[in-house]
Amino acid sequence: MKVTYDRRQPEIDNVPINEMKQHDSYEKNENFFGMEEKLLNHLFRAEKEEAQQEIRIILDSLIMHTEHKDFDVIKYYLISLSSLVARHLEKNTHTPHRAFDFNLDCFILIDSKLNEKNRIEFVDDLIEFYTHILSETKQPELIHGTVNDVIDFINNNVESAMTVEEIAKIVNISTSHLSRIFREHTGTTLVEYIAIRKVEESQYHLRFSEDKISDISDRFHFCNQSYFTRIFKKYTGQTPRRFRSSLAGEYFRYTINGEEKNFLDGQSL
Repeated sequence: MKVTYDRRQPEIDNVPINEMKQHDSYEKNENFFGMEEKLLNHLFRAEKEEAQQEIRIILDSLIMHTEHKDFDVIKYYLISLSSLVARHLEKNTHTPHRAFDFNLDCFILIDSKLNEKNRIEFVDDLIEFYTHILSETKQPELIHGTVNDVIDFINNNVESAMTVEEIAKIVNISTSHLSRIFREHTGTTLVEYIAIRKVEESQYHLRFSEDKISDISDRFHFCNQSYFTRIFKKYTGQTPRRFRSSLAGEYFRYTINGEEKNFLDGQSL
């Protein structure tokens, strides 16, 4: 018996070219948003290396499917990503004003610092910076409401001048009582915690801005540059100048010791 083959064209040949392209475009879009969701999940969990790997995959995909220059694709995507990070910060840890300032600073940073030669290193550094900022959302929730309120106030006003006396007035308790409960519930003094948060935040300006170190010191209301240098080195192990020059250096981040110390027998102070 002779076997005959159906020589009709496959059904796919009857599909209009525009429809095929549209189907291919939908598939690419679904893949892109799936990859971006993975990237955001890594960022929001402060998983630096995983996020750095995922953004390379995303950028390669975007570059492959666009006629724009590689540099422009990278730049525009980083700008859009900064808005997603800022929105997450606004929902979780930042006031709207502070999140907006963060977003605007990122726009300026990307526009002024990213270039053809440093684009690979810059992307990695920016992802590291984002995970550093986003890791603030992992600070423990302490059982004492007043201490939580004080921490939130410091975080939202970290660039302002502040004293224990001023904070005590805001939360409406005495300075001695505030100092005592803060240390008991965090393991550090209030004065020290204020300095720590200012050091943490100043790292961004040292690493990514062209501001003079003296201007950064003034911005965070250290009494002078020498004091800023001494405090910065105390917590990070290096001077502000050295931290600025070493782009690959790790960020310093302070973690409050535990959620409570013995829960103070379950009693609020």
